[in-house]
Amino acid sequence: MASMSVIGIDLGNESCYVAVAKSGGIETIANDYSLRATPLCVAFSGKNRILGVAAKNQQVTNLKNTVYGLKRLLGRKFRDPHVQRELQMLPFNVIEVNNGNIGIKVQYLNEEHIFSPEQCLAMLLTKLKDISTSALKTPINDCVISVPSYFTNNERKALLDAASIAGLNVLRLFNETAATALSYGIYKQDLPAPEEKPRNVIFVDCGHSALQVSACAFHKGKLKMIATSSDANLGGRDFDYILAEHFCKEFQTKYKIDARSNPRAFLRLLTEVEKLKKQMSANSTSLPLNIECFMNDKDVHGDIKRSDMEAMCAPLFQRVEETLRNCLEQSELSLDDIYAVEIVGGSSRIPAIKQLIEKIFKKAPSTTLNQDEAVSRGCALQCAMLSPAVRVRDFSVTDVQSYPISVYWEASAEGDAGGNVEIFPLKQAIPFSKLLTFYRHEPFAIRACYSGNVPYPDKNIGTWIIKDVRPNSEGKAQKVKVKVRLNLHGIMSISSASMYEAKSTAEPETPEEQQQEQNGPEDAKRNGSSDATAANNETDAPMETSNGGGATPPEVGSGTSWTKKISGWFGGDGDKDKKKKNVVKSVELPIESLTYGFSQVELNQYTEQECKMIAADRQEKERADARNALEEYVYELRGKLSSDGELCEFVAENDRLNLVQQLDHMENWLYEEGEECNRQVYCDKLAELKGKGEPIQNRRIEAELRPIVFEDFGKSLQLCQKILDKIRSKDPKYAHLTDEDVKKVEQTLVSSFEWLEQARSRPVKLDIPPPITVAQIRQEKANFESTVNPILNKAPPKAKTPPKDEKETNDNKDGKQQEQQQQQQNSQGESQQQSQENMDWS
Repeated sequence: MASMSVIGIDLGNESCYVAVAKSGGIETIANDYSLRATPLCVAFSGKNRILGVAAKNQQVTNLKNTVYGLKRLLGRKFRDPHVQRELQMLPFNVIEVNNGNIGIKVQYLNEEHIFSPEQCLAMLLTKLKDISTSALKTPINDCVISVPSYFTNNERKALLDAASIAGLNVLRLFNETAATALSYGIYKQDLPAPEEKPRNVIFVDCGHSALQVSACAFHKGKLKMIATSSDANLGGRDFDYILAEHFCKEFQTKYKIDARSNPRAFLRLLTEVEKLKKQMSANSTSLPLNIECFMNDKDVHGDIKRSDMEAMCAPLFQRVEETLRNCLEQSELSLDDIYAVEIVGGSSRIPAIKQLIEKIFKKAPSTTLNQDEAVSRGCALQCAMLSPAVRVRDFSVTDVQSYPISVYWEASAEGDAGGNVEIFPLKQAIPFSKLLTFYRHEPFAIRACYSGNVPYPDKNIGTWIIKDVRPNSEGKAQKVKVKVRLNLHGIMSISSASMYEAKSTAEPETPEEQQQEQNGPEDAKRNGSSDATAANNETDAPMETSNGGGATPPEVGSGTSWTKKISGWFGGDGDKDKKKKNVVKSVELPIESLTYGFSQVELNQYTEQECKMIAADRQEKERADARNALEEYVYELRGKLSSDGELCEFVAENDRLNLVQQLDHMENWLYEEGEECNRQVYCDKLAELKGKGEPIQNRRIEAELRPIVFEDFGKSLQLCQKILDKIRSKDPKYAHLTDEDVKKVEQTLVSSFEWLEQARSRPVKLDIPPPITVAQIRQEKANFESTVNPILNKAPPKAKTPPKDEKETNDNKDGKQQEQQQQQQNSQGESQQQSQENMDWS
């Protein structure tokens, strides 16, 4: 694995998971609260932004400025019925801004700010990026982000814009259905070979706000999505709302309070019924609901059974069944063809949903995958495969388009006819490209629309204007080839357009022109057009679509053959042929794109704004940390200076009382005028307090350590005295020491002993600095040891060896030479034998 990390982000409606591909496998990253799930929640305060877990924790107290549910507002207009339905559930202020877009109005830094959903989502993505960088201790460059399979072009582009503002390089927007299938398939060692029948698996993903069902075919090393079916408005929160409404009515009857009228109370109720719903999945008995001080200082109580919940939610379960059957029908699989049904997503734990799965597919649902983390793990795997930074076992993923796409073009004043064609059918494999051929006199527009049942009010994808189209020299229409692309993100666009001009010339042919004339415009397109070959294994599928209007220019290269030309030259017609010669020239045409999304100027502006907010957050964090450090020191020092505190005896009573009073004043200042000071003020105040508190703390440390270091020094002196006694008793170990050495050791010992005795005898008062510090004692000990140790540890001189007899020395030399020669002969013999063995073996 490379040092740079690649991550996969499961961007849920309620919470997000981040996974990373490592050499040991896929790991889910814990956030700064040691939780794997980070709420998709952004809050604003007078001082900073609050992101993730911290934002969720203060939601009830800061309701109007806590933004969530962003995923369902992305890429949509304010008047979209879907948005209007969402706004009924959201307590923060959403307004209509320029071009009918959505603006979220909040109080930030004590001013009113309006942010787009994309900007707010970018803030959360910045947080996820920071969490990943901190956990992995390496910069995050590439990522793959999950999207629901039902997301349209506009929603996908909005998500890419949010990631761009956050500074993330998105290698792919990966459908959640495909991510789940990849995290299932890549670890399966027993998948069928490519020529065998595939293993078909159904995946049911019921999350917080949507249901997605997919059928997937697996072979060894690859998967292909067969069909997907979804209900974009059916998830765990819909069950919560039905339960909350039930208790609202009950409380209205029992306690005469309307929880709907109080957003804070209703939010608390939603939190409690969600917990109750989870308990019901494991328990069929009657379960209680208790909330203290719910509204008007009233405590509320209620209870409910699983069977009651299932009866209330029957319409939802009916929609689940319809979505499951729809996927089975689209996949065209028989029940016997299905190997297993895997469930993921928190809400798929509801027993009634499991029963529906078993009823329709005749198989008990399997829980092979981690229900909460499967999508993020699949995204991390895909990111590792796409990123050059990481090497990983490849696994081919073929995803499909959820809705058919058609393109339309208008008739022109010159008589060029209009028309339309379904360019990408339902279940079209992605990525994919197709070529459309037109014969036009003038610039024209191509409009793309979804033609399926899309959960989006406006089926329009965008309009592309093909510019600089003009008739040829004879006033006739010219061939224009347009490349329509469905890219890796599932976003449709027109990526290139080329016009093929046929020019008559009397000039002699160049080799290139001759080659182009043979090839004709089809090959000219391939040779001359910059975007002829699609990346990422996209398929170029030429789709010749003539508009039927205007004169069709002759196809150059389809006329005279080389044989006729040569005979023409020999027959004297060479000049005529040269005059009639046509040269086909490919011209790249500019395209104006009219689609949803921010312009580059807007993206740059929002990115700069995000960077400023990051800097402001960092500055506020440093300020808060400095304030906390001062506050902590005030409490700590005051506790130690109390009458029974550990520092009490190390400070004069008057000084102690004065310092305690100063600390009390500092505490009051912190909670009054000192609450909003800048960082440097807190740092200066802390330094001033430490200037008074640390000397007292040091005196305590000195008092504790002084007896210990005195004892250590004394032991060192005693050890030296014992060695001197051995020297005096003529111990042979020290016989090599000179009288001068011994005298130096004795003198050093006496002076150090006198210093130690004098230091020990000096009176010490605990509430003033000691006359001799621990550092001084240690230094004196070090000086003593550096003087005596080199002498006492001096090694005795080596004994002189008698000179050897000259004859004996020569004999030894001769013997050594003979021994070396014998070793060389042996090694040569061994290498010859080894090479002989190698030859025989080969």
